[in-house]
Amino acid sequence: MSNIILIIIIGLVAGVLSGLFGIGGGIVIIPALVYLCGFEQLKAQGTSLAILLPPVGVLAFMQYYKKGNVDVTAAIIMCGTMLIASMFGAKLANLLPVAVMKKAFAIFLMAVSIKMLFGK
Repeated sequence: MSNIILIIIIGLVAGVLSGLFGIGGGIVIIPALVYLCGFEQLKAQGTSLAILLPPVGVLAFMQYYKKGNVDVTAAIIMCGTMLIASMFGAKLANLLPVAVMKKAFAIFLMAVSIKMLFGK
């Protein structure tokens, strides 16, 4: 149950950041699934593709799915939460000055990069 709540939170955060910065899958969802939910790298990548499936990755998703590297339940939950949360992120982005958005995006990217470089 705690993993489902965590997956909902990841979906909400990814949705807000997607609306705010135009990002989501590779930068937010994959590291969150690996570091917070304990997913293996390939399962996190496959699950991220499942979320992006309608617009982007149907063929790549199928390759991950065939090898058992997709958590379909997590993908469905995050897809729904991202759908709603991305609207709020987009609204916030349109309220903030461009200079603030650029700096916030840069700080976010650096934080994720440092975590991935030096984390376990």
